[in-house]
Parts: sequence; structure tokens; C-alpha cells
Amino acid sequence: MNETSARLVAAVVAVLAVVAIAFQQGWILPVLAYGFIARALTGPKLSPLAFVVTRFVTPRIDVRHQYAPGPAKRFAQTIGALFSGTAVLLWYAAGEQVAALVLAGIIALFAALESGLGLCVGCKAFYLGMRLGIVPPSVCEDCAPYVAA
Repeated sequence: MNETSARLVAAVVAVLAVVAIAFQQGWILPVLAYGFIARALTGPKLSPLAFVVTRFVTPRIDVRHQYAPGPAKRFAQTIGALFSGTAVLLWYAAGEQVAALVLAGIIALFAALESGLGLCVGCKAFYLGMRLGIVPPSVCEDCAPYVAA
């Protein structure tokens, strides 16, 4: 998976999450949730944001692109889907806007770490799971260098 694309998508996610918090815009939460779910299930195919970034933006950026194993990134997107999906339920089903916005804040923080520093917290959790034997090595043979690091 192209790290440049991942960081660009994360930057937009961070901005959207901050806007949702700053202006208390709950309608942004389902947008975030859909994006995370789509990326977790299909990569950039069904996520409009990821599709635009991977097809049009990243190819036009003149940098040396780095790549990371897909399973760890998909795991991170799944965590984002759980957080954003829970935020949607809290906002719309439970009427708990503050709790939903706290989750949006966590999403903003993790997305900002990914976009600004290249630190994927979900990926680190995935690699930890591999180290602890929770995730079998056969799930991601390409992850071995990251687990040993």
C-alpha cells in the first residue's frame, strides 16, 4: 500500500474529524464511517476519497513513494470503522453527541499522527498482535520486517 496515499487520505480524515468537532456537525460522522468501512473492505475501490487520492493526486506528487503491507493498513481502517461507526450510533441512536465527538477526536488524533508523522497506530497494534501470536504470521508474510523492528 502506498504510504503517500495513506497519509493524504489520513490528512483529509483528520480535517473532517476536526470540523465535525469544532462545528458539532454530526452529519460528517457517517461520511467518515463509510470511508473507513469502504477502505477496510475494498481498499480504495469504494472509497471516493481514497479513489481520488490514489488515482489522481498521488501519481502527480513527485516524491519517492514508500510502501507498507496492506493487511496492517486494512486492520487500521477496521479500527477506524469501529470508532466512527460507534460515533454514528452514539450521535444518532443514543443522543450522546459529546461521546461521539470524543471518538471523533480520537480519530482526528490517530489520522493526524498518520498524516503528519507517518505513525499508523492501528498498524502498530497489528504488528503487536503478530508479536504476541494473536495474528498468525501467515496473515501477512510481508509484515515480518515491521514486527522485528
